[in-house]
Amino acid sequence: MPHGHADTSTGLVTVREAVFALMRELGMTTVFGNPGSTELPFLDRWPEDFRYVLGLQESCAVGMADGYARATGRAGFCNLHSAVGVGHAAGNIFTAFRNQTPLVITVGQQARPLLPLNPFLGATEAANFPRPYVKWSIEPARAEDVPAAIAHAHHIAMQRPRGPTLVSIPMDDWSVLTRPVRPRRVASEMAPDPALLDLMAEGLSRAQRPVLVAGPEVDQEGAGPALVALAEHLRAPVLASPFANRISFPEDHPLFAGFLAAAPGAVAQGLAGYDCIAVIGAPVFTFHVVGECGVFHDGTPIFQLTHDGEAAAAAPAGTAILGSMRLGLLALLGRLGAAATRAAPPPRAKPPAPEAGAPLKAEYLFATLRRLMPEGAIVVEEAPSHRPALQAHLPITRWGGFHTMASGGLGYSLPAAVGVALGEAGTRIVAVIGDGSMMYSIQAIWNAAQLGLPITIVVVNNAGYGAMRSFSRVLGVEGAPGIDLPGIGFVDLARGMGCAGRRVETAGELEEALAESFASPAPRLIDVVVDHAIPHLYHKAK
Repeated sequence: MPHGHADTSTGLVTVREAVFALMRELGMTTVFGNPGSTELPFLDRWPEDFRYVLGLQESCAVGMADGYARATGRAGFCNLHSAVGVGHAAGNIFTAFRNQTPLVITVGQQARPLLPLNPFLGATEAANFPRPYVKWSIEPARAEDVPAAIAHAHHIAMQRPRGPTLVSIPMDDWSVLTRPVRPRRVASEMAPDPALLDLMAEGLSRAQRPVLVAGPEVDQEGAGPALVALAEHLRAPVLASPFANRISFPEDHPLFAGFLAAAPGAVAQGLAGYDCIAVIGAPVFTFHVVGECGVFHDGTPIFQLTHDGEAAAAAPAGTAILGSMRLGLLALLGRLGAAATRAAPPPRAKPPAPEAGAPLKAEYLFATLRRLMPEGAIVVEEAPSHRPALQAHLPITRWGGFHTMASGGLGYSLPAAVGVALGEAGTRIVAVIGDGSMMYSIQAIWNAAQLGLPITIVVVNNAGYGAMRSFSRVLGVEGAPGIDLPGIGFVDLARGMGCAGRRVETAGELEEALAESFASPAPRLIDVVVDHAIPHLYHKAK
């Protein structure tokens, strides 16, 4: 047989042809990657109907694929280079795992005859390297098994809770003949236990002061309208779960009661006085500091509806119900009978309008963004020390309108903004990134410029790692080194990658720069110098 050609007499095709045919069937025709020599046989004679998006560093490629998968609802496809490429990308693979983002990651491997010789660019135990932060990984035993392994990886990535999977592929596998993989339909979600839903409905119906704690699984599954209907039926306040990486509830809705902080004492304070707690699409609860959470021990009924078996198993209290948000919320609503007649909770207090100050305050920046941002814009955020200010002054009101990372690891949101922009073609993306976060994956600016994407990159520049400053105060740590970041020229760095930029220090300059960016179809960076004041991250829900 000629090298790399199908055998029409037997129905056999090359592994490469079988994989591309499968990827078309699965809707994975956009590939994010950073190539090396072990990937070249896959990239040879690239198909015209496929798009290849080059990441200048592997973590950028994974972050872009994650954002694209979030925006489209389909599995993202990412192609990395051997062991070192996976190592470079490991932080954002971990983030994708915590984000519950479906990714199929293929990784180049040295040719099979060389593997026993510990060759250059060979990956030892390639399938084990990314574990436990992939749902499934494999290096197929035979070249012929590669297409089936990718199909397997896709099905597992799309099963809830979704997440990344990985297939290591020796470079000489692509030209081997195999049988095409026939497309299949595989269920990706399950209905909750009806008997446990009955218990939950009974507890909510009996309660005088129920509260809902909503998390990112609701937006992941497109179940937002069902959650709103449930809250309105119960006339119950809704709190956002700690560290939610997507919108949990429309933040302008009269029933929205604020955000739970990731501290046990703050959670207990935020939930005090309620006689039934329903956690919808979130863990019970995500914490960042130690402490006592009295709600686990005071007898308050807690019900949890989640598609995440690990979150259900790890909960320290309550009744956990595993299953789909989409199916579970509708089934729960159907069990509740007549709508509640209790008085609606008092409206959430609005924060006072912030003053600009000199230097500018982060609160003023976010209030200005809210006022000037185009309708339908999507916020992608990685400014952890300023998240309380963003939550107070830039409410997210639209499902799918907010993305950040669930892992706490920096370097995700700038490339993710590029992926979201590709998946939400034509939509204005506002990437709110701290100055510390920017330097983890700044190469993604080049992608935004090369692709001509409508991304407004807002650098919240407090000349340091603000979250570290705040957390140092929480822990009583003084004089820690490595927190300040003087002397970084973000505008120069952006211009060097083909993206216009502007440094902003006054309210007037901020308004001008935002107006210029929102009027431009191309990306622009705005470096906003803000007050270095240390925010407190763990107040009670507000």
